[in-house]
Amino acid sequence: MKTSLDQKVILVTGGSSGIGRATAQALARAGASVVIADVDEVGGASTVSSIRAAGGDARFVRTDVCKSGEVARLVDDVVRRSGRLDGAFNNAGVLSGTFIQSAEQEEAVWDRVLDVNLKGVWLCMKYEIQQMLRQGGGVIVNHASIAGLFGNRIVGSPYIASKHGVVGLTKAAALEYAGRNIRINAVCPGIIDETSMSELIFGGDQDREREVRALYPMGRVGELAEVADAVAWFFSDATSFITGHALPIDGGLLAA
Repeated sequence: MKTSLDQKVILVTGGSSGIGRATAQALARAGASVVIADVDEVGGASTVSSIRAAGGDARFVRTDVCKSGEVARLVDDVVRRSGRLDGAFNNAGVLSGTFIQSAEQEEAVWDRVLDVNLKGVWLCMKYEIQQMLRQGGGVIVNHASIAGLFGNRIVGSPYIASKHGVVGLTKAAALEYAGRNIRINAVCPGIIDETSMSELIFGGDQDREREVRALYPMGRVGELAEVADAVAWFFSDATSFITGHALPIDGGLLAA
């Protein structure tokens, strides 16, 4: 079964790199018109160029998801130029404080991680939902993490707390708007085979990286496309009876 998103207008925050970029590309291949939001203008332009080069439709809007006014203007811009907002992948996030115990975490790290990862998702949902209510429905996918489903001593308590918050926020909002034709789900990836992610988590410690990768029952970590395709699936009609779900994409890690 192929995921068809023809004529859909979908917003991707944090679309300048990594999972956000891969997902924006997957959405465009499925026929969606993609709006990419990020603070990284160079990366955003690169994502747009890659989509257009492949025959897709995309544009970039610089946005800091931590700032209410910028998020409101982003959604207004999408609707003004495209007429509607069919879907949103709230992907923007930061990772900091890995392998640091709670009592040693810096307050500035806590504030930054919670501000982007949790408040940023809430602000995006706030304005996305308002628009979707006006137009009669829509689909939202939030980027959580397997760190939002279990505790661990790897990625640090600020990140774990933020991602547990995203899962809880997803479930609460899904229940609130289930009867209003708005579906809200979350994806919860494990470690993805991406250079920048490995550097952020392991800081170049190859022994530590090998130890963590060995935890995955499938004998490998995930690929960017495996997350991107799952997100695209959530926007399709194939998932019309799924809401409030937090989907692990983890090679069996949580089943162990």
